[in-house]
Amino acid sequence: MILKVYTSLLLLFLVNSAWTRTVRQVYDDLDPDHWSHYTSECPQECFCPPSFPNALYCDNKGLKEIPPIPARIWYLYLQNNQIETLSEKPFVNASHLRWINLNKNKITNSGIENGVLSKLKRLLYLFLEDNELEEVPSPLPVGLEQLRLARNKISRIPEGVFSHLENLTMLDLHQNSLLDSALQSDTFQGLNNLMQLNIAKNSLKKMPLSIPANTLQLFLDNNSIEVIPENYFTTIPKVTFLRLNYNKLSDDGIPPNGFNVSSILDLQLSHNQLTKIPPINAHLEHLHLDHNKIKSVNGTQICPVSIALQEDYGYYGNVPRLRYLRLDGNEIQPPIPLDVMICFRLLQAVVI
Repeated sequence: MILKVYTSLLLLFLVNSAWTRTVRQVYDDLDPDHWSHYTSECPQECFCPPSFPNALYCDNKGLKEIPPIPARIWYLYLQNNQIETLSEKPFVNASHLRWINLNKNKITNSGIENGVLSKLKRLLYLFLEDNELEEVPSPLPVGLEQLRLARNKISRIPEGVFSHLENLTMLDLHQNSLLDSALQSDTFQGLNNLMQLNIAKNSLKKMPLSIPANTLQLFLDNNSIEVIPENYFTTIPKVTFLRLNYNKLSDDGIPPNGFNVSSILDLQLSHNQLTKIPPINAHLEHLHLDHNKIKSVNGTQICPVSIALQEDYGYYGNVPRLRYLRLDGNEIQPPIPLDVMICFRLLQAVVI
């Protein structure tokens, strides 16, 4: 199970960097004498690498409009320009587009022609970070796998905007202007294969409703969340990485077994208002509790499995799997109590 999780996450995070690195290497090593093969189709403002004919580089060109996109293009790079509008005209022949990077432009919702995105039937990756969007654009291509909308001004999510995006695995909405009212019980309906949901750096005071059941990574850092509802994680039984750093969680805001969830391997609760370590599950591997108000650590109390029971099952039996524990920025005085080390025998690092 753990191997499958890490394999999926590796694909999710590295696909972008791998393609970018490969293309950039081609860009650097090209012989200028070969460029002429593509000049007839290549927009004058852009660069078309002959060794990677499916890619079109129009980034960092000061463009205000998107040039006509040749039919052969799969990967389109338009980041770091001054583009304000998305119209259908440049994409008339671009029926094979898989990847569009429009980060760091000046695109607004009113500047997106109705239906222009949904007509890109083969689009898998859409990057619109660092623009001027005030709501999630719609309609979107039904085959989309990644949608990155970080660092906009999004405060609204249109009803049903995600309802047909069954292939979406990553949705990044961090550093926008979302309030609790923007996340209704049906907001994420249809995202049946979502693996990562990032809503960090918004203005949430409550845990969002109806997170898709297959979510593996849930990032809610830098909000104002105070309470974890009872049994909240039973509806997302596969959640593996949970980040709640920089919120307003206190001991009273966490149910007795709120984080005692077997699926969670990495739990981050840094920069909150906790005075004690909440109960954890024996499967947890990484725990971040730095910069809270914790004064002491009692290994007997926080150990998810009794030390006596561990002895009965042997070293490789029912031993808690915690390997990393961060406690700096609290009021704890070293050394770490011996019973903590006896409980968590697999600990490789403790920061205090």
